[in-house]
Amino acid sequence: MTIETKELVLSEELRKKIDMICRFACVKYELINGDIISIKNTNIAYVKPHILKVNSDNYLLFDECDDIFINGYKKKIKFKDLEEYLKEN
Repeated sequence: MTIETKELVLSEELRKKIDMICRFACVKYELINGDIISIKNTNIAYVKPHILKVNSDNYLLFDECDDIFINGYKKKIKFKDLEEYLKEN
């Protein structure tokens, strides 16, 4: 069994939006690109999302998705509400 990992590149448009939101919210952040992890010769694959790290929270992002997941997949907010959420927390 061979596991293959390919890095997902965060779109420049999304990177700029995140940068602007974090600057307006006055927070320092780190952005980590996601991955596609697949098992060769099968149709099994896992998409690891892009991760926005702010303080002790991880925000999981997918390109072209309107939702942001917070510290896992149970809690989510809309992308348009991210600035307000960062300011509150």
